[in-house]
Amino acid sequence: MARPVIGVIGNARLLDNRFTAQIVGQNNLRAVADVAGALPLMFAGCPGITDLGDLLDTVDGILLTGGRANVHPTRFSTAADPAHEPYDEARDATALPLIEACVARGVPLFGICRGFQEMNVAFGGSLHPEIRNLPGRLNHRMPRLENGEIHPDLEVVFADRHAVRLTPGGAFARLLGCETIRVNSLHGQGILKPGARIVIEGIAEDDTIEAIRIHDAPGFALGVQWHPEHDAATNPINRALFAAFGAAAARQRASR
Repeated sequence: MARPVIGVIGNARLLDNRFTAQIVGQNNLRAVADVAGALPLMFAGCPGITDLGDLLDTVDGILLTGGRANVHPTRFSTAADPAHEPYDEARDATALPLIEACVARGVPLFGICRGFQEMNVAFGGSLHPEIRNLPGRLNHRMPRLENGEIHPDLEVVFADRHAVRLTPGGAFARLLGCETIRVNSLHGQGILKPGARIVIEGIAEDDTIEAIRIHDAPGFALGVQWHPEHDAATNPINRALFAAFGAAAARQRASR
């Protein structure tokens, strides 16, 4: 049987200040191909290009990747602030209804960082633009040098930064076989108020929400705030997540 197909959402990017592009980090594609055992199929995070019905008739799972742009605050009834740009409203307009459609159809769904945040917003939740500004929270943004530049060593950038306590007996604890894990951290925005169907499955040591599932979803519907795609082939926690996602996509393909 042919491998399952997993759709990987693109992010808008302006190249050379003139060319509009849709991009996906190669680590996402490799994690899907090498660990999930699926064929990654990039699709545009733009409703004028991507028809959601046709997309879901084609793929066996959806990966909502991270991205530099924040979810636009008007999506959760908050005023926009230039300090929290950039935004990618076309991706918002694609991802939010796509999440609801995936859950309704039982199409496996895995949200990473921005994708995790989109899952929360899709079900009525809200976000905070800078989690580190809340009392008692850690700085969850990627490491930087003293001059403010992003650290040049990716192993430092994606190193495990903090612990996550998983819900005992929850979906993540059962899948991973433990109740505490360590993860990387490269985000500013984070969940403030969980959405109506959002079940919290993992919390960082500073009480930042790090892992969620969708209540009563008929298929795989998990989200994580960290970036498991960076070391999906070698990190046992992240490998298990992508392997389970791939297995769900394979079951979806077999059921067609």
